[in-house]
Amino acid sequence: MNQPRRVILLGSTGSIGESTLDVIRHMNQSDGQHFELVGLAAGTRSETLLSQAAEFGVDSIALADPSSLQNDGSVPDSHTLYSGPQSARQLVEAVAREGDLVVAAIVGSAGIDAVLASIDAGCDVALANKETLVAAGSLVMPRARERGIHLLPVDSEHSAIFQCLQGSHGEREIERLVITASGGPFRGKARDTIRKATREQALAHPTWSMGPKITIDSASMMNKALEVIEAHWLFDLPADKIDVIVHPQSIIHGFVEYVDGSVLAQMGPPDMKTPIQYAMTWPERVDGCSRKMNWIELRSLVFEQLDHEAFPPVQQALEVIRKGGTAGAVFNGANEVAVEAFLADDIPFGGIHDLVTEAVESIEVKEIRSLADVEAADTEARAFVRERIVRIMSDSNDISTVGSENG
Repeated sequence: MNQPRRVILLGSTGSIGESTLDVIRHMNQSDGQHFELVGLAAGTRSETLLSQAAEFGVDSIALADPSSLQNDGSVPDSHTLYSGPQSARQLVEAVAREGDLVVAAIVGSAGIDAVLASIDAGCDVALANKETLVAAGSLVMPRARERGIHLLPVDSEHSAIFQCLQGSHGEREIERLVITASGGPFRGKARDTIRKATREQALAHPTWSMGPKITIDSASMMNKALEVIEAHWLFDLPADKIDVIVHPQSIIHGFVEYVDGSVLAQMGPPDMKTPIQYAMTWPERVDGCSRKMNWIELRSLVFEQLDHEAFPPVQQALEVIRKGGTAGAVFNGANEVAVEAFLADDIPFGGIHDLVTEAVESIEVKEIRSLADVEAADTEARAFVRERIVRIMSDSNDISTVGSENG
């Protein structure tokens, strides 16, 4: 690559964002591809954002919640600051050029608008935000195809499948896609035990180091449910061709079973820098900064069927795919609010799934014609769950009865 590729990093202060910066540091010190950071967006960690901007010489930054600047200091005069809920989209619209790469790592549905803006600007998107496709896949994928934009998966599981599909001729050759799951902190536990888990127990992931929201999703297997829906949109496959299997070592991240009986799998130590770098350098492979496989220490690979009674979200995700329309936006919005409530100790762990189930079963599924339809469904789901939480908290009964009518 003669000229460094320009990169806009959305969600720069989160775990994916910081790993992306590690990849860029490594790449810019190597003889391979080089990258120029031209925009950074974050949520609340203004001090970290300003430090990143100073290190990489970035003048254009976005901060969803600028209130933290009151404690962390002012923005230098040389910087342009976009602030507020739409700041990531505003940043993209201001600095993106045709051919840039946007790394979309904002957690939750807040990143959807910026991804659509990136596509409209003619930028390829390295997508680490599951919720974009879960809630708005029917908008995002057609628009990317129309513009000839590459949507490159950063999730380790989708990156694995993407790599295994290189050279494939489509659905007629594919028997099924299999997404692997570590099993999280509650692998092998009974359903009743899981439902009563504490915040500390749910945040103690045995394999991956992630932000709190993603870690809770991993503990409930909601992350796998979201990944199943994301895979449906990314790879244009129906629900009955997507499966999940538990693989506690997290060495195989995903595999593709073909109709001739062949199985292709992608392996590697659990390190998010590998899929990040692959998305950034695709279709090339260059020397990486990730840990390498230690074949001497690897003794066995274990696979287990997912216990759907203990972890019901995956089956629910398959039904969301079949429903279509705004079902994904409701599913995701309800989960985001329920996870926030659990982290605030307002509901028990089992209440997350119960509240999501109530929202999905109660809210009408509508056709998606525009982003406004997605946002309306998301807003309705959030309001539904918040109202339910308030009602439960004010009830004189024990809070463990959250959604008891669902299980």
